[in-house]
Amino acid sequence: MQLQLPIFPRSTKMITPTLGTYEENGLVYYLHNGVPINMHGKNDMKNFRYITSKFVVLGLCRQVDIIKCFGVSESSVIQNVKKYKEKGEDGFFGEDYRRGKCHKMLPDRIDRIQKMIDSGVSNNKIAKKEKISEGTIRYAIQQNYLKKSPLQTR
Repeated sequence: MQLQLPIFPRSTKMITPTLGTYEENGLVYYLHNGVPINMHGKNDMKNFRYITSKFVVLGLCRQVDIIKCFGVSESSVIQNVKKYKEKGEDGFFGEDYRRGKCHKMLPDRIDRIQKMIDSGVSNNKIAKKEKISEGTIRYAIQQNYLKKSPLQTR
């Protein structure tokens, strides 16, 4: 039996001597000893964070290897590895993945603010009364958590 050396495509960027990555047709491929082990879309950051964290936890590479290869911050790698260890795949794709949700706008507050908007109170006065920023109210309107009053439409 003859040993075969791992063969990587020319465009492969090596993360470790046995783990590499390359991009082709808008997809990012990950190879271990020349064998494809994972892939995701070029702009799919959620999958990137999940896959690289998984590699670190499985011992395929170290956190510093991910930082050097991809130019990401140390704190983000540490945070994502911790999330993977604590919650696994659900930490990145599960229901409790909360990225982009406004924690200040809970249902009871939304109801109170909507009543004030409907009665014609300005966003600035509402923000002061609720002790939140006016930007939080504008964001909630933009995200359709709140409906803008016809009185405020210009």
